[in-house]
Amino acid sequence: MPRFVFYTASTLNGYLADADHSLEWLFAVEGGEQPDMAGFLADIGVLVLGSHTYEWLEDHEHLIENPAKWKSWYAERPTFVFTSRRLPAPDGVDVRFVAGSVADALPAIRSAAGDLDVWLVGGGDLVGQFDDAGALDEIQISLAPVTLVSGKPLLPRRIESDRLRLSEVTRNGQFVDLKYTVLR
Repeated sequence: MPRFVFYTASTLNGYLADADHSLEWLFAVEGGEQPDMAGFLADIGVLVLGSHTYEWLEDHEHLIENPAKWKSWYAERPTFVFTSRRLPAPDGVDVRFVAGSVADALPAIRSAAGDLDVWLVGGGDLVGQFDDAGALDEIQISLAPVTLVSGKPLLPRRIESDRLRLSEVTRNGQFVDLKYTVLR
């Protein structure tokens, strides 16, 4: 059974993105080494994104014009994008657009992941919907030394401390990396 892992970066005051859905604040932080994405992705069978996260990646990295870039990062992993709109997909990339509830999509996501984990890329509200459906097993956050006046919250749900167990803390330059197990 795959685990559902929310792995992301956040500002000190709990924002994933600014009010315009941008992550530019993250790339301006000095002193953080690139995390071992190859090691992380080795255990990932499926990616899940909300439409704003997908569009930001698409626009920022020009993935429609350069689908080879997507493949070099995420290989042949199926990607589920939750959206109520029609969005383009890079040629030759397994992007599956999902409209509807997380609970309804869980069987297809689990099937596509096989024995590997599911990376909940974001956004925070979508990850909250996975928690509501009982499908959030781990939260990994890289806290950046940045604060924003407003933006998209890390996880706009109430998850009490009796459900979260700190399992790892590491320092990565200016970042603090936290890993929590989410109990049901």
